[in-house]
Amino acid sequence: MYYLDDFQNAIHWGNNLRVDLTKSKPLGYLVILAILVTIVIGLLLFVVDPNINSLHDGVWSAWVTMTHVGFGDVVPISFLGRLLAAALILFGLVFFSIFTALISVALIGKNIEEIGGSVKKLGEEANSLSGGEDRILAELERLHNRLDQIENRMLSISQTRSTPVASIEVLHKSQMT
Repeated sequence: MYYLDDFQNAIHWGNNLRVDLTKSKPLGYLVILAILVTIVIGLLLFVVDPNINSLHDGVWSAWVTMTHVGFGDVVPISFLGRLLAAALILFGLVFFSIFTALISVALIGKNIEEIGGSVKKLGEEANSLSGGEDRILAELERLHNRLDQIENRMLSISQTRSTPVASIEVLHKSQMT
């Protein structure tokens, strides 16, 4: 049953990812741009390169070139065809960089309000801890003053008696060993 729960969680995560990615307009525009560039460059390859025998071969060559798969079954042999392919390689680099960035934004930006709320809550807790720290420091100061008063009383008692009372320093040293 453990694997079934993991499988259901993966399906749920995948559906949420699909919904988030379909809501991203820039990602949709980028995919449309990539399809249009592939078709236009494929058509141009078909027109200018003698090794590209059909529009289908031109689009296939453009897609394979842009995605950096490079099957090698349909390749341009003319100078202009190779120049178009080189431009398409550069476009593919830019396309996949932007594509990856947009997917990252969709994944990270999805919970940004939740993360912002958590950061705000942490800030409030830090401020309350800072107030608690001030109270602790004030209490330590009060205890320090009280210990100084006790030490002064012990010293004054030891000076008035004929039998000296052990000093705080001696007591402290004996406790350390």
